[in-house]
Parts: sequence; C-alpha cells; structure tokens
Amino acid sequence: MDATSEITLDVEQQQARSWFERLRDRICTEFETIEREAGSDARFSYTPWQREGGGGGVRGLIKGQVFEKAGINVSTVGGSFAPEFAKTIHGAAEDPRFFATGISLVAHMANPHVPAVHMNCRFLVTTKRWFGGGADLNPPLPIIEDTEDFHDAFRTTCEAHPGPGDYPRYKKWADDYFYIPHRKVHRGVGGIFFDHLEGDFETNFAFVRAVGETFLDIFPRIVRRRMGLQSTEADHAAMLAFRGRYAEFNLVYDRGTLFGLKTGGDVDAILMSLPPIATWS
Repeated sequence: MDATSEITLDVEQQQARSWFERLRDRICTEFETIEREAGSDARFSYTPWQREGGGGGVRGLIKGQVFEKAGINVSTVGGSFAPEFAKTIHGAAEDPRFFATGISLVAHMANPHVPAVHMNCRFLVTTKRWFGGGADLNPPLPIIEDTEDFHDAFRTTCEAHPGPGDYPRYKKWADDYFYIPHRKVHRGVGGIFFDHLEGDFETNFAFVRAVGETFLDIFPRIVRRRMGLQSTEADHAAMLAFRGRYAEFNLVYDRGTLFGLKTGGDVDAILMSLPPIATWS
C-alpha cells in the first residue's frame, strides 16, 4: 500500500508517514476485535488511491454490527497549492510547494448510546514545518461519564508533554472549531484540537504520537462500555438527527474537507466522514 511512489520524503516526513500507517493498522485491529466480541466478522477493506501531481493514500472502511460505518485514511501527498488557496495555508503564501502526510478517522456507531468520534493527526511542510490534529467525541445521546473520561484522558496526555501540550488552549480550540454557527450548537462534546505546532520535531512528534495512543486507549474503552445497551426508536431517531448536524458541519465548515478537495485528494476518502444514514426534519 505504497502511496508515495511519485514524491521524495526526507527523514522527518518518512518518520511521520510510517507512524501514521502503524497507528492505522493498530486502530483497525482494535476495531475488528470489538466487532468479533460482538459476534460479527466485519473487517476493514482497503482501497489505495493515487493523486495526480504526486503521492496518494489508502482508504480503509468497515461496516459492522458495532461500527455502522468507520473510515480511516492515511495519505501522503505533495506538489503545489493553487495560488489563491496557498494564501490561506500557513507558510505557503511565499512558496506554494507543500508536503502533507496524516491519518484521519471518523466512526459512526450502530448503537445511539455509543458516541461517534473523529481523530486526526498530520504533518505539513511548506516554508514552515508543523503538526496538527486532535480528537473529539460526538455522542447523539451524551453521557457525562464518557465525556469526562474522554477529556480526562487527553488532559493527562497534554500535562505529560508540557512543551507542546496545552490542554486548556486545545480544549477551547476544539470548542470554537467544532461549532455550527447557523445552528448555534456544537457538533459534539469536544476534545482537543491543535494546529501549526512548530519547533523541535522530536518533541512535537512525541506529543502527536501520545495523542494517537490516547485515542487508541480511551475510545475503545467507551465503545465496550456502551455497545450492549438497549435503545429505543426515539434513541435512533435522535441519532439520525444528530448525524444531520454532523454532515452539515463537515460539508460547510470543516477545513480538512476543503484541504482535501483543493489539493486533488480522493473524493471518497475525503467524504468518508459523512454518516451512512441521516435525517433532516
């Protein structure tokens, strides 16, 4: 599943790309294990794609008994931004050439008591070099214990990395970013979000890896805690309405969606964040 045959990577770029791919493999194994625990044999299918202009990625998708639809993508791309778009990207106004590698995951759950989730980590190079990423919880029916445990996990991670880690700032950043202005509601219960994390590569990369490890620990624990709960027709109706709000945010406001479309990414990979079924009334 080589997605970088047309671009050359330096040492830092290769380290980031390789770790994102290893994290993907571990997350997929964990999600498949949860499906087996629920009596399902659902597994991820993988679709490689190539980008005209350099690089590409691999799109992973599972549809199971617990994960109604979960997508996980790793992409590594390079080239030049269009001039107008370059002006909106950190460090690209002076020179439109760029490199980007990252992992992105969205899971929509079959049981409305199990929260949907989003996670991504990325490393970008323009005239600057920086990491970005985060994770946020999106429950149709919020449960205080799950919200607190999710936030506590990422607070602990940030506190363990006092240089790049800044939980109060990243929590507020997530609250501000994952907001739907036309609805005047937040997309979910938040988490952390950070971008333009520049400076010492090893220090920042260690923090980004810790973010990925934290997600891999806390989210499966929440899933196992809730996946066996009984739900009603009203619960499912609430979940489908919530998914409509989720889709609105991702199509109207999400910067990752715009970045993928503006840089010639795989459309199915970019839009894998959309839920399989949603309602508007």
